[in-house]
Amino acid sequence: MTDGRAVEDLVVGVLGGTGPQGRGLAVRLAAAGQQILLGSRDAERASEVAVEVAGRATTAAGGTDVSVKGGSNVDVAGAADLVIVAVPYGGHAATLAGLAAPLAGKVVVDCVVPMGFDELGAYVLDVEEGSVAQQAAALLPDSSVVGAFHHLSAVLLEDLSRPTLDGDVMVVGDVREATDLVQALAGRLPGMRGVYAGRLRNARQVEALTINLVSVNRRYKAHAGIRVTDV
Repeated sequence: MTDGRAVEDLVVGVLGGTGPQGRGLAVRLAAAGQQILLGSRDAERASEVAVEVAGRATTAAGGTDVSVKGGSNVDVAGAADLVIVAVPYGGHAATLAGLAAPLAGKVVVDCVVPMGFDELGAYVLDVEEGSVAQQAAALLPDSSVVGAFHHLSAVLLEDLSRPTLDGDVMVVGDVREATDLVQALAGRLPGMRGVYAGRLRNARQVEALTINLVSVNRRYKAHAGIRVTDV
């Protein structure tokens, strides 16, 4: 899967890396020393955002050199060792449908939430496969799909004036080596932990909890996350 390499030695690709969540994860991980590849449907746009992310990550890292490059989603999928999917739900299936070959044998981390909005606020959209992570697993049969990073505020991720985040990352998946790896990756975010939260079939509840957090944030004008106690 990763040839036994430590998580800090892996090149992490972020599909949808020009959006708020993908960009936020990229800048935080890059500042922590992770090699990052930003993917987008528009390779030129990805390269532009990669330059901006690299500059901000370098400042946050106290001037230490960081590695952030941009490219198309397909190129990033092929070049990265581990890939985070952070595209909008509406484009999730279409994005992954053509990436089964370049993502074969790799850990794919899905943080996409099936969320809609109406006059009553945020609500969960039904996913035929049960969850977005399970949809990814169906589209990527030769990858180890893990659900994680759903509950992190994109606003806080990008706010580098806050050097330390506060919260836990719930990690779901069926392959122990893959979930252990993603827990270790989550632990590279300052102040965060990766906490195993069950098999991939439990991704539906983890994804849906994001909608509750959105409701908390709207009521209290906050950027709430979660913290698992007694672990």
